[in-house]
Amino acid sequence: MAYRTPLEARLAKQVTKAITDYGMIAPGDRIMVGLSGGKDSWALLQILDVLRQRAPIPFTLVAVNVDSGYKDYKHGLITETCRDRGWDLRIEHTTIGEVMDDILEAGETPCSLCARLRRGVLYRLADEVGATKIALGHHLDDLVETLLLNVFFQGALKAMPARLVSDNGKHVVIRPLAYVSEADARAYTKESELPVIGCCCPACGDLSLQRQRVKRLIMDLEREHPHVKASMLKALTNVMPRHLLDRRLVEPVDGAAAAAPVDETPFPQFVPVRKAR
Repeated sequence: MAYRTPLEARLAKQVTKAITDYGMIAPGDRIMVGLSGGKDSWALLQILDVLRQRAPIPFTLVAVNVDSGYKDYKHGLITETCRDRGWDLRIEHTTIGEVMDDILEAGETPCSLCARLRRGVLYRLADEVGATKIALGHHLDDLVETLLLNVFFQGALKAMPARLVSDNGKHVVIRPLAYVSEADARAYTKESELPVIGCCCPACGDLSLQRQRVKRLIMDLEREHPHVKASMLKALTNVMPRHLLDRRLVEPVDGAAAAAPVDETPFPQFVPVRKAR
């Protein structure tokens, strides 16, 4: 079965590579796709369905939509679209939107809190629908933006993993769009004639949020250096621990059991690990 368009062929190649590189899907998996109704989650569901029909291993898909409770949210359109395309769908109605202001901590963005609350619902639903993996629509841009957000505002050198096992070991989260650009995800959703549905959150699209500021920064850099995002993605796969300052990544000297706290002495009894000659 041939791909419908060159764009679909490109996305299929990128998603297949991500799945292969990180062992995202195994024979017999039931993949639960988090479907918000945005461009990225639609693109993810569509391309996974295309690959499911071509894959040498069997796996099934079930889309799950977490309705945050905003009154104008068009969950009916999501139901209709999935029904027309033969996609299994479950909608979970919640009151996340109502409780956001009550539990939002100082310094925490609405988006990060909402994501945590929705993730908890997804974990519960994964058990209920018998899913072995949870697929989220984060793409290449999300990964590199998260890297800069953590560096600039959280003091941590981390991004989003392509495959993540939950803290309790019960759930596996995968991001098959890790190598797909946001622009391609948007174009693929439009090309596939899928309805992009806004989440109706009042904070959605607020350009003052840190993520939107980082997005603009990367866009500005890309105008001068078109391969900036590709280079940042490569950096996430090309980590050099010896060239960082995390003392958990260095080797003890003379059998020392532990390093002194960073602020106790300017001459800790640890040195970087060196390659054998």
